[in-house]
Amino acid sequence: MRLYIIRHGETSWNTRKRLQGQRDIMLNENGVKLAEETAKGMKDVDIDLVISSPLIRAKETAGILMSQRELPMITDRRLTEMSFGQWEGESMIDSTVISPEFRKKFLTDPMHCVCPPGGETFEKVLARTADFYRWLISNKAYENANILISTHGAAGRCLLAAVDGERDNLWRGGVPRNCAVSIVEVENGVGKIVELDKLYYHLEV
Repeated sequence: MRLYIIRHGETSWNTRKRLQGQRDIMLNENGVKLAEETAKGMKDVDIDLVISSPLIRAKETAGILMSQRELPMITDRRLTEMSFGQWEGESMIDSTVISPEFRKKFLTDPMHCVCPPGGETFEKVLARTADFYRWLISNKAYENANILISTHGAAGRCLLAAVDGERDNLWRGGVPRNCAVSIVEVENGVGKIVELDKLYYHLEV
């Protein structure tokens, strides 16, 4: 099994550093372009199946990538982005609502980050993405498949933690760029990250 785990293309909220979470925000013009260029870069990559977060930005990204292929796409809520509850829509740059502690620890110490009001902790996202990963690698129908997984920044990093157990460095250097692809190989139920945040496009975000 080979997994291509992609973060969705850019949205208008990304450009303003607004917390999107589980709000359904479409790709902006640049996000569509990034996905189109990524599709060109991945045209020779064999893909057998697409699994996407049900949020539109992830589905739209997957749809653009696979627009020249007739492939099944299923959605799975376990791939949905982390919920930021009442803080969704707030900007990490200048919001007066987001707590200073959250701003400080979100990227530097996520496992001890405060939970947004009405939102999720990283532990919860780790649990549901790990559940998805266990389900996927135990499915005999997929054991030799190449699978595109379209997801989000935090959810994607938590999914990678399910592969190698790395929680102390959960962000692995930072939030992945839009349409960055991490590649995972799974053999005999054991996964290995063989490439982190590969860019198949040559455009500036």
